[in-house]
Amino acid sequence: MAAYPTSHPSRRWYGALALVLALAGCGTTADRDAGRPTGPATATATATASATASAPLTREHLRVDGRTRAYLLHRPAGGGHGRRPLVVAFHGRGATAAEMREQSRLEEDARARGMLVVYPEGLRTAWGAGTQVTRQRPDTDADVRFVEALIGELVRTERADPQRAYAVGFSNGGSMALRMAAERPGLLAGAASVSGQLPSGPAAVRPTGPVPVLIVYGADDPVRPLAGLPHPDPAPAGEEPVTPTRSARASAEMFASANKAGPAATESEKGFDRTVWRPGPTGADVRLIVVHGAGHSWPGSAITPPEGFGPTSTALSATRTVLEFFTSAHGRRM
Repeated sequence: MAAYPTSHPSRRWYGALALVLALAGCGTTADRDAGRPTGPATATATATASATASAPLTREHLRVDGRTRAYLLHRPAGGGHGRRPLVVAFHGRGATAAEMREQSRLEEDARARGMLVVYPEGLRTAWGAGTQVTRQRPDTDADVRFVEALIGELVRTERADPQRAYAVGFSNGGSMALRMAAERPGLLAGAASVSGQLPSGPAAVRPTGPVPVLIVYGADDPVRPLAGLPHPDPAPAGEEPVTPTRSARASAEMFASANKAGPAATESEKGFDRTVWRPGPTGADVRLIVVHGAGHSWPGSAITPPEGFGPTSTALSATRTVLEFFTSAHGRRM
């Protein structure tokens, strides 16, 4: 199965949600450019004509590698004059920034924590979470450079704290968050993935340094199983191939190894199992939460997943769990 289904039910569901969000005043149309990036990574940000610097949510654009990329930015009210934590939230394959915002409702908990939340748009509604070159994605590092430039821009313009920049994502976006943690551990103070795993096979991504990581996964995910998807079915003609991935457990274990973590211990709670690897000398935590009876969904979300994705668990709030993890994460930041 696909990492994020691209069949008609999924498209109809996302299309309907996009219409609702647009009518609510939050546009979902992103700039698209299928051309190969040219030149070095450079960034300049511009707000849309209707946005103001003080607005809590604005649609912004960033020029990176000769390509204009779009993102939604939520600013917490107040916040004083100090640096603010930053959460970068990646949508799933076939979705948009606005849909990730609606699905996760990160702002509801982030607001009380004084966090900036940015929802970037993937190219052709997907992320280059793996390292395999494809016809649709000849430059596999383009999204990594985009995220680096985006964080740098928000540090300069929005008082984002470079020592408290975090990444989270769903499905393909979750794998993207894990790729950023694996390849740019010095950029992030923590990363979390919901229904996303580390790419494997020809698209393999391997952690290169210590960073706190949390993976939240549905035990009954029918789209990208808990045990991984090493041999995905071919994607529909003309669409980007589906990225093979390791199991959720193996993904967590690779980060635990990079963190020089100690043995794992698992505790069962009502509705889910939590496995924690004892922090090693770096102090970076690795945690895996497997949610019973949950499908390919964001636990605690009010959005009903498309048919074939499985149920959404209410045993825990993925949003609250992720943000609490970020707040308490012990990385190698000084």
